[in-house]
Amino acid sequence: MSEQPLADRRPIRTRGASWAQQIAHLLAGWNITPNQISVLSVVFAAAGAWCMLRPGWWLLGAALCIQLRLLCNLFDGMVAVEHDRQTPTGAIYNEFPDRVADSLLIVAAGYAAGQPALGWFGALAAALTAYIRVFGGACQLPQDFRGPMAKPQRMAVLTMACLLQAMSNALPWMTFGVGIIAAGSVLTCVTRTRALSAALHARNPAP
Repeated sequence: MSEQPLADRRPIRTRGASWAQQIAHLLAGWNITPNQISVLSVVFAAAGAWCMLRPGWWLLGAALCIQLRLLCNLFDGMVAVEHDRQTPTGAIYNEFPDRVADSLLIVAAGYAAGQPALGWFGALAAALTAYIRVFGGACQLPQDFRGPMAKPQRMAVLTMACLLQAMSNALPWMTFGVGIIAAGSVLTCVTRTRALSAALHARNPAP
């Protein structure tokens, strides 16, 4: 997450960890901007996608890059909010790099699994979960980060699929991972849309 109102920040337990706060303090002290960290998350995602398209143990590199991408998503928000480094374009950098990073990783996972159509569908479904969340914010409602397949869960599934596939080819772990992400993202679209509809009805009850 990046620069956004406190009410619209994704709840992340790690944000309160001392090591995370220390690293965010260092980044702010080095004058690294939240927007730069957000862009770096795309670089890690691209590197992870490249590793996914390589056989064998390259998938371990992909898993590492996915986690580095998530760390960027953690620290850009911490530097922006806790260290008061918000910028006028922060809202753009909060969302756009995330969508690019998600798509790079999920589409690459689909190709790595030999299921490119499933990868593209999973990336589209993941983008729609974010669209519904942001649309809720546009309706003057708190942004809804519920799952079951929000960004942290998507990346956890993808990381595990990479690790399992690197260690064993006995099962198509990448296919399982992309399939879970696609199905879970569709379900997340449903849960968020239902919650948004209920919130709108509660705010503006029908006569």
